[in-house]
Amino acid sequence: MSECSLYLISPTQIELPKFIPVMEEAFAAGGVKSFQLRLKNASDAEILAAAEKIAPICHQYEAAFIINDRADLVVQCAADGVHLGQEDMSVQDARKIIGGQRVVGVSCHASRDMAIDAAEASADYVAFGAFFPTKSKPQEKIDKWGVPTAEIVEIWSTYTTIPCVAIGGMTPQNCAPLVKAGADFIGVLSYVWEHPKGAGKAVEEFMEVIAANLPAAQA
Repeated sequence: MSECSLYLISPTQIELPKFIPVMEEAFAAGGVKSFQLRLKNASDAEILAAAEKIAPICHQYEAAFIINDRADLVVQCAADGVHLGQEDMSVQDARKIIGGQRVVGVSCHASRDMAIDAAEASADYVAFGAFFPTKSKPQEKIDKWGVPTAEIVEIWSTYTTIPCVAIGGMTPQNCAPLVKAGADFIGVLSYVWEHPKGAGKAVEEFMEVIAANLPAAQA
């Protein structure tokens, strides 16, 4: 099992010239191993323009660059993979578009059954959450899919080799139980981008908590 890392997710809207320096600051702090571009209501051209600037930063720091939802754009911008929700295309359909070498991740909310189905369909990782209240997920979606506990991460990490992401309202103050449970990634959005002392400081805070709470097999 690999050491727990951060999985950063972009805001749903960004001003690229302002966002890039903030993103670079976050990566420079260390510990970020995956980044998801999650632009909602953006045009294809806007997503591709952002990808052109963001992908090289991810690869400079040996982090995977993931596009949310849009498997077709993954190929166009040479991203490392796609992240799918339960209401997006299937893993099989995504594979037909991006091939077998790129990453497919799937949101599985609070369901081990969803996660098992995703893994059996060749998903490379699954994401559980939202574990805590979050501004990035509408309440009706949380009500629909349920709220998981750390137990789902512990069971998953104990009995499978497919990496999992713990996501949803994550902060350095609340993520320790998920790290202890064996999460491979802590998925983070608002706390990093909105930190009053900057994205780098936010990442440092997360990595301190992660280092102090790794399971014995990872420490």
